[in-house]
Amino acid sequence: MIRPVVTGNAVVSPVMLIGQAPGVREGPAGKPFAWTAGKTLFQWFKQLDLDEDQFRERVYMAAVCRCFPGKGKAGGDRVPSDDEVERCSRHLASEVRILKPRLVIPVGKLAIEQLYPELDKLTDIIGTQSTAERSGHTFDVIALPHPSGASTWHRTEPGKTLLVRALSLIAQHDAWQALVNLGKPPVAEHVVRH
Repeated sequence: MIRPVVTGNAVVSPVMLIGQAPGVREGPAGKPFAWTAGKTLFQWFKQLDLDEDQFRERVYMAAVCRCFPGKGKAGGDRVPSDDEVERCSRHLASEVRILKPRLVIPVGKLAIEQLYPELDKLTDIIGTQSTAERSGHTFDVIALPHPSGASTWHRTEPGKTLLVRALSLIAQHDAWQALVNLGKPPVAEHVVRH
């Protein structure tokens, strides 16, 4: 793994996003999802009423591995080894234990596999809401595909439809709604007097 360690803002949030590992540009930028995949990811969340700045201020962003794994032989980023994932796993376990999120959004297969090790296909989990347990805490899970420009999964069927379904589930979740409505004045009820 190639340093620096990349982390999101230390925010207390009912929603936790789990990415896979930073790319080559995230280290110098000092934040996760700082390049092409991030542009796509934040476009998805903007459709759900949180722009990038709001998202970074309101959602806790974790990752399976915290350093850039290096380039793979096929040209993309190398998938972290089981040993690298294991060495970083204590960070994620501690974050779940401390934050006790109500909603966890794993992004990409590696992140999803941390909650569902027996996962066979992305089509089995994306577009659904389920529950998982980690560090003695149970939470809702709504998984997303990786927004990488190299991946066509979210741009072709059935991935395209499953992504829309997953985003709709996130938008309806009470933990997400709490973040969207953060800072908005409560809606006053109209009182009718006779």
